[in-house]
Amino acid sequence: MPSQTTTLTNLNPQIKQFQDDLRRRYAQENITAKKGQTVFVGSSLMEIFPIDKLQQGLELDKVIYNRGVRATTTAELLAAMDTCIFDLQPSKVFINIGTNDIGFGIPEETFLANYDEILRQIKERLPETEVYVMAYYPVNSAADFGGSEAEHDSLFARRDNEILEAASSRVAELAQKHGYQFINVNAGLADADGNLKKELSFDGGHMLPAGYEIVLKNMLPYL
Repeated sequence: MPSQTTTLTNLNPQIKQFQDDLRRRYAQENITAKKGQTVFVGSSLMEIFPIDKLQQGLELDKVIYNRGVRATTTAELLAAMDTCIFDLQPSKVFINIGTNDIGFGIPEETFLANYDEILRQIKERLPETEVYVMAYYPVNSAADFGGSEAEHDSLFARRDNEILEAASSRVAELAQKHGYQFINVNAGLADADGNLKKELSFDGGHMLPAGYEIVLKNMLPYL
């Protein structure tokens, strides 16, 4: 079995409280949510995706529910699979998880084993569900976003585009193993140097709504 060790004990208690509150809210919303729809699941990169607003301008045949939770690792998603995925009985799942494992220094073998288990459980419990494993977005550690040096160092100590691209290759292999589709919907996000465009981000590691508008346009063939 994969290790489910997390770094929660090292997290800001306010972040842990936010996570718990958000998952409780999701669990409550799941009670009345439509079954058989589309779910976005992952960490803050998914949580801040303004899909509730953006999907209003589209003519999709399914509702998209966002079940992203900031600072979440693969292990934490494993512990919340019912709330974030299974209670909704989705027909499609889009996953972007693992950047916090990388950022927190969780060993790659642990991160990948957890991701493997996430996909295995979905295959077992939702055999007809379409699953899309997403490539990690590019980051920009070079531009000045006005934050402190400590904040910058904390965000980018273990995250750069080379590391994220390598990790994307590993999760692509996991997607193939389980018969799922790996998708790269990052076209238009990077500048000439391969960094996340400054105008699309507020800190170099997370995107503004304008970035997600680009991502959503790239996702439309799969939605």
